[in-house]
Amino acid sequence: MTLDTNLIEVFENITSKAALASYNFVGKKDKKAADKAAVDVMRNLLNNLDIRGKIVIGEGELDKAPMLYIGEKVGSGKGLELDIAVDPLEGTNFAANNLPGALSVMAVAEKNNLFHAPETYMNKIAVGSKIPRNAIDLDNSLKKNIYNLADCKNKDVTELTACLLDRPRHKKIIDELNELKVNLKLITDGDISGALLVSNENYGVDIFMGIGGGPEGVLAASALDAYNCNFQGRFLFEKENDISRAKSMGIKELDRKYELNEIISGDSIFCATGITSGELIKGIEIIDNTYISETLITHKNSNTKKVIKRTENITL
Repeated sequence: MTLDTNLIEVFENITSKAALASYNFVGKKDKKAADKAAVDVMRNLLNNLDIRGKIVIGEGELDKAPMLYIGEKVGSGKGLELDIAVDPLEGTNFAANNLPGALSVMAVAEKNNLFHAPETYMNKIAVGSKIPRNAIDLDNSLKKNIYNLADCKNKDVTELTACLLDRPRHKKIIDELNELKVNLKLITDGDISGALLVSNENYGVDIFMGIGGGPEGVLAASALDAYNCNFQGRFLFEKENDISRAKSMGIKELDRKYELNEIISGDSIFCATGITSGELIKGIEIIDNTYISETLITHKNSNTKKVIKRTENITL
């Protein structure tokens, strides 16, 4: 079964409205308020739909997130059974400080087609669609992956660009990339956007790698699947609570490496609306009583990969 293309506009409307709500707090140094505004709107709009939805990636576990928590049921309880992954405000620091790249993000798939996991870290790697599946692997050494990538792209290693989060945990990776003279694109936050930069040669990123949020990995995988990109992830269950929760959710192989089609299977819709302008899409713009938004949309089965521009009156 595939998701009806009519659902694209439905979910694009939700991320667009959530982005607008968060935009009201851009630059106000209050990331919690910016996040809550997006969460409130997204949840209310989801509950107005005739769906049987379940949040599989959300704001966190029930004890930490009062709304859009992992496992929360949304919708009227009638209609399609859907797994829903949300990040109402990806890049909370970006929004709070009026920096580029804040997004409101959602991925939707049929029931049991999105990976269910507790909120934890993930080691991930992503490359573009033209790279053979066996060329890049989390189990390879960094040097082997880089040289394989260079061979596949017919480039010198020094012509490659690697994107990863600028974090102390990545010091060893960064040092090794510097030794190989690979160009670095270090990002402070927003690893959904970072992963998606491999989807198009125009972004100038050849490989995305490193440890980031597991939920963000699942969301990025939905879009990368539509682009036919290569993605692998390995969840890092280090804390006892994470291990217990993972086991309770039926995850038996805690150190398993997941291919993209194991994280997201079947048809899916991905929506990411810009709050502040970034490399992928422009942020919210308000002119008089009208707001303009841009949303990156992917729908796997219809091969949809486009940016939708919405112009709409602001309702008070």
